[in-house]
Amino acid sequence: MPQTFVQKALARAAGVTEAAVGDILDVRADVMFSHDNTAAIIRLFQQIGAPRIAHPERVVITLDHAVPAPTTAHAQNHAEIRAWVRAQGIRHFFEVGRGICHQVISEEALVLPGETIFGSDSHTTHFGWLGAFGMGVGRSEMAALWATGELWVRVPETLKITLSGRLAAGVTAKDVALKVLRDLRLTGSRYRAVEFHGDTLATLSLDELPVLPNLMAEFGAMSAYLPPDQRVFDALEAKRTRSYTPLYPDPDAVYDQEHTIDCAALPPQVAFPHQPDNVFDLTDALGQPIDQAFIGTCAGGRYEDLAAAAAVLKGKKLRARLIVIPASAQVIQRALASGVLATLIEAGAALNTPGCGPCMGNHMGVPAPNEVTISTGSRNFRGRMGTPDAPCYLANPYVVAAAAVAGCIVDPRDVMAAD
Repeated sequence: MPQTFVQKALARAAGVTEAAVGDILDVRADVMFSHDNTAAIIRLFQQIGAPRIAHPERVVITLDHAVPAPTTAHAQNHAEIRAWVRAQGIRHFFEVGRGICHQVISEEALVLPGETIFGSDSHTTHFGWLGAFGMGVGRSEMAALWATGELWVRVPETLKITLSGRLAAGVTAKDVALKVLRDLRLTGSRYRAVEFHGDTLATLSLDELPVLPNLMAEFGAMSAYLPPDQRVFDALEAKRTRSYTPLYPDPDAVYDQEHTIDCAALPPQVAFPHQPDNVFDLTDALGQPIDQAFIGTCAGGRYEDLAAAAAVLKGKKLRARLIVIPASAQVIQRALASGVLATLIEAGAALNTPGCGPCMGNHMGVPAPNEVTISTGSRNFRGRMGTPDAPCYLANPYVVAAAAVAGCIVDPRDVMAAD
């Protein structure tokens, strides 16, 4: 029977030779991760009555959603997590400042092509950039995973998205992802897997690839997959501690739906308030005033996002405040070594600790009522950044940086061309 990627991945994880759409499988997790919500999961786990985590070597915990702790309650939450990590013998624990869970797990090569990772974070679809099956789960499911290492999963239908052509200068994978949301809307892949195909993928950098599966969480995807190539294998080689077998869909696999995007003709995209699928071409957003620009999150805080912003900001000064939160400590180190960080700071950007920060509405960039933000993040729902009456636009880092210079949404090429 021809198999899609998700059929092969879930069959592998369940220890069966093949899987049909609709099958209910008992799936073994290679990796299970959580973040600041770990404290809540601990309480659920204790209610189950399991004495200890069954496979602590497969567990990863990061502190990233409210770091450094903005309140006493957050600090207490972190303290409980640290005590739990010591008690359970969890080796893969990453402290305040290391970075956002998805970025850190990728950098540390803790999940590998063909493997299965469950995370108590909706953007666990992110790991499709490694050719892995990544699925977000709730806190009760994570507690069950801690107790058993396994979870029942229904094998989903698959949406195939084919990308063709090379992106124009100033257009990024963020624009491709927003175009998918624009075309297929928020419910376009509810409980379906997504596969990306096409010659565009080979033209995207390793920093851009994760954006595609990451944002598929925004329209209900159960998982998202990119076929891994030699670049991915090489990036994992220095850190990996086990062998792996990449999985690829069969050429004659059957898809529930297919969609194609001409990336060569794609202009920059902007998501208007208050939904990530409320997307228009950049030209439709020109002149919209903004108060704050934010470069960061698991969808927009990698090195090349910072470098794109620096290319726009070099020699410029800001008319709107700019918050920059790198996705990890490694991103900071690279940006420091290259001079990108100096360019951002010289322009007037405020640099914050790696983590989620204002994307969760916690701190380090929460807007005042009626203040408008433009962000490289993945979500712009009402109140997402902590203030219900503060609209948020989503765009690529070139557009976000240019808006910080102009005080309104503009074409970044115009900013870069100005003396």
